[in-house]
Amino acid sequence: MNITETEEPIKIIAKTCGCRDKNKERVTYQLIDSYHSLCLDKKDLLYAELEACQRLLKYAADADKNAVGLEIRELKMALDLLT
Repeated sequence: MNITETEEPIKIIAKTCGCRDKNKERVTYQLIDSYHSLCLDKKDLLYAELEACQRLLKYAADADKNAVGLEIRELKMALDLLT
């Protein structure tokens, strides 16, 4: 039986953590175990990370919004370089 659609449309979950890198909070990512998780190229991963950060921004605490906003800008810059 071939399964073409995953149960979970979300590929990556973004989280803020208490770790600080050069006095700024970091955003970490967790890959969701899905059928085609190993078939993602760089561009797909960046788009998935960007989508995860945009979801996180809606629910982030005020203290974390700065870190998430910075991560979104960096991801958009990286995508611009690839296209």
